This record gives sequence, C-alpha cells and structure tokens, in this order.
Amino acid sequence: MGADQNFDWRHAAASAIDWWREAGVDATIDEAPRDWLARVEAPPVVEDQAAVAAPFVLPDTLEAFAAWRSGPDAPEAGWPEPMIAAQGTASSDLMVLVDVPEREDAQSGMLMSGAAGRLFDRMLAAIGRDRSSIYLAALCTARPVSGRISPEIGDRLNELARHHVALAGPKRVLLLGNAPSRALLGADAARARGGLRTLNLNLGTVEIEIDAVASFHPRFLLEKPAFKAEAWKDLQMLIGGLES
Repeated sequence: MGADQNFDWRHAAASAIDWWREAGVDATIDEAPRDWLARVEAPPVVEDQAAVAAPFVLPDTLEAFAAWRSGPDAPEAGWPEPMIAAQGTASSDLMVLVDVPEREDAQSGMLMSGAAGRLFDRMLAAIGRDRSSIYLAALCTARPVSGRISPEIGDRLNELARHHVALAGPKRVLLLGNAPSRALLGADAARARGGLRTLNLNLGTVEIEIDAVASFHPRFLLEKPAFKAEAWKDLQMLIGGLES
C-alpha cells in the first residue's frame, strides 16, 4: 500500500493554479516586500453617531409641545384614526384630561363628541363652565382600534400626559376615567376620587404642584347612571375655591 504511483503531480499543480486564477489571484507574491512578523495595528474605531447622539428631550413650551404632540414623531402617528389635539383655552385654570377620543370625534374633529360629549357639556354647565373656559386634552390623541390604551404604549403616554399638564400649569386638573387617573395618580378613578390630590410634577429643574380630582368618565356614567350623584360631588370639590 502507499501513494498512488500513477498520480500526476504536475497536472494537480496546474489545476490548482487554474482554480486560484479563476478566483482572482493574479500574482504569487506581492510586488513590494512585506515583514510578515510585523505587528498589525488595529483599524481606528469609528464612533456610531446614532449611539452617541443626545437623548431626546420633550419640548419645553406648551406651543412647541402641542405641535410635536400632533406631528409625525408622536406615538400615535400613523394610526388609522386621526390625531385630535387639545382644545379650549390653554391658559385656563382648569384642565380636563380624558383617556381617548370618542368614536364620533374623528368626524367632528373635536374631543368629547356624541352622547358622552353632551353629558360632559351638562357637567361643565353645572359648575358654571363651558368648553371655552377649560383646557381639554386626551391621554391618547388618536382612538386605538380596541378603544383602549394598550400596555405597550401606556407608560409613554403617561409620561407625555404629566409633561403636558406641567406645561399647561392649571390650578386644578379633572381626571375623567381610569386611564388618566392611573397616569397621574397611580390608581383607578374609583380609588383615587373623594378628595383633592396634589400632583408633584417636574418641568426641567422646577417642581410644580397642581391639585387633581379624579372622577368617572361620562361614558361610564351613561352606562351606570347611579354614579352621577358621586360624580356631582367630585365636580363640587373640583370647583370649590377655584375662583376665589
């Protein structure tokens, strides 16, 4: 046994050279001498500009924030339903925060339309207010397909809501429904209602204190009319001493 005595080494070598030539090798040695023992320097590290970019900071004026909140970078941008901006008087001493636009809002172009909106208007009238004398905003500016805010986007919307309220700087804010109450008070409306709650909000290095009242959303009151008496107590608490 042993190596094949009929093996043609010249043919094998020529075949190997042909293979390397087809692979693009056109010279067997470098044109310039090379020190194969020299230490190879590592290529310079190029910093990823995206990685070192400054973190995004929310606009620090209400006007700039409102424009951003309705623009292409908002969390709801690109959703099937249109985004509906905050409405009313931004400088009002009373801000009202709801969870999401109603089904009818897309057609009307305003928050709190339909049956819930009509009840909302009656609630405002009962405390001597109307839409022009408040600042009305939604936690989620576009209506989700399910009608509810998903947990995946909830934390981000809560952060934006707190920033929005801090920029508006009302004396008091009415939180209608569970989602707004959880966003600013950390509890559902049924647990958080019954008193004036103090919100401690940060605007840059400035800390702002705002009184908040949690209550039931008009949508809920239409389904559970028995709770209207409790909602009326919340409204009286909200307005008490506000205009003194």
